[in-house]
Amino acid sequence: MRALEPLAWVGPAIVLIALVVLWPVVEMIRSSFLKISKFGIIQGGNGTANYDKLFAEPDFASIMGRTLIWVVAVVGLTVVISLALAQLFNQRFPGRKIARWALIAPWAASVLMTAIIFRWMLDPEVGVINMIRRDLGLLDALGGAAADPLGQSATAMPWLIFVAVFVSVPFTTYALIAGLSTIPGDIYEAARMDGASKMRIYWSITFPLLRPALTVAALINVMNVFNNFPIIWAMTRGQPGYSTSTSTIFMYILKNRDIGESAAMSVVNFGMVIILTVVFLKVTRWKSEVA
Repeated sequence: MRALEPLAWVGPAIVLIALVVLWPVVEMIRSSFLKISKFGIIQGGNGTANYDKLFAEPDFASIMGRTLIWVVAVVGLTVVISLALAQLFNQRFPGRKIARWALIAPWAASVLMTAIIFRWMLDPEVGVINMIRRDLGLLDALGGAAADPLGQSATAMPWLIFVAVFVSVPFTTYALIAGLSTIPGDIYEAARMDGASKMRIYWSITFPLLRPALTVAALINVMNVFNNFPIIWAMTRGQPGYSTSTSTIFMYILKNRDIGESAAMSVVNFGMVIILTVVFLKVTRWKSEVA
């Protein structure tokens, strides 16, 4: 009986994981091999027909490639900007507390609300961003098509990436600030006594010791950005065409016409998340200890 005592503590967590994580995954995979009507009625097995139909979609390859670009661009820019901001906010300066409070605002606000606000700001007729661009004469120089940045495939995706970075930077910055606070000050003092420059101190001391916090923050961002739905759906709904659709948006669009194919797309998404996570951990060498 004593050997079973730990189950009283870990048992509820195991049950919760089974119900919230494992069971939905099993149902998702099972549904991808079924023929399901648009009303959710199971009409029998469908073999691999859902996957065959999915891979035959003319836009499937471009959507998957765009998804990778979306993840790499948003996470990469977020990490670079957050590293700079974390270093800035780790210094002492007047108004630092207020600046930190202001930084957390985009993260505290609803992602959907933020996306809708930016969509309004980019409205071709009454959007404040377009009003500013019009007053500066930028719209006349760029032409009439530039007045609707979310309606053009060439400009819509950069704006989506900008908004995604905007809402991702606060969490990542605070994670890095927490990492910076764990670095002992005497290490910096010893480096300065040895004559190390600020750049040398950063790359030889700060960055290596910050790697654990950076790895965790970047990994969370990879998963969040890959699965991000509100920003793209609220701002463009994956349009024009599928030019701003990622695999998550495409999965939702498929749900309205073929639930089985949408389930197949969800399985592909699940596999991509695992692959991206494994590749990321492999590249960052997360198991290696900081020297």
